[in-house]
Amino acid sequence: MSDTAVFNAKSPWSGGKSPFAVSPGKLMMWVFLLSDAFTFSSLLTAYGCQRFLASSDTAPMKWPDPSVVFNHFPFLHEHLPLLFVSLMTFILIYSSVTMVLAVEAGHRMDKKSVLYYMFLTILGGIAFLSCQAWEWTMFIGGTHEGGIINGVQVFGANLNVNQYGPAAFADLFFIVTGFHGFHVLSGVVLNIIIYVNVAAGTYERRGHYEMIEKVGLYWHFVDLVWVFVFTFFYLI
Repeated sequence: MSDTAVFNAKSPWSGGKSPFAVSPGKLMMWVFLLSDAFTFSSLLTAYGCQRFLASSDTAPMKWPDPSVVFNHFPFLHEHLPLLFVSLMTFILIYSSVTMVLAVEAGHRMDKKSVLYYMFLTILGGIAFLSCQAWEWTMFIGGTHEGGIINGVQVFGANLNVNQYGPAAFADLFFIVTGFHGFHVLSGVVLNIIIYVNVAAGTYERRGHYEMIEKVGLYWHFVDLVWVFVFTFFYLI
């Protein structure tokens, strides 16, 4: 055998295997998440710019205080600033924990545990979406006091005007939280598909549960993005 042949056989670029310690499916998931991160970064940057402009002395309307806008809690008539959105955040983070446990169970080829933790993850995603639907309902309906915009009494919020302040506030809230909610919904659908496949024994026959890891990467990304959305829209 020639020296060239020996070199090619040992080279990671000689074909037959990936030069990276990751499967093509995982690599493509990382590429997708990177591109999605750029989209969310652009939206949050736009939010920051609009908020900065609204904070200037010449701005016709000031940016609203999140603790005043988001202060409702189901079945309670007290003003509880940010308590409900904190509950939403806890639900999503907890679902990320159950996803980690599902991935760990997949490494052990423990089908029963994978099904259990995937089920909890799906429940967490549905609970978060339900909370977001309620929050949108309260945001659109507004408070009984309403607000005066250009001399007109306004209740609630839509894409044109809102009782809380600049129109961009409601526009960006609907766009960013709606876009994130769509990602959560997509994740729930994917998790249900994976759950059905696990129950059918698809991954046991393949000899690995790598698909759980791929979906897990997406779910953790969705959770991480929510941390930034929570910080930008509700905390600062």
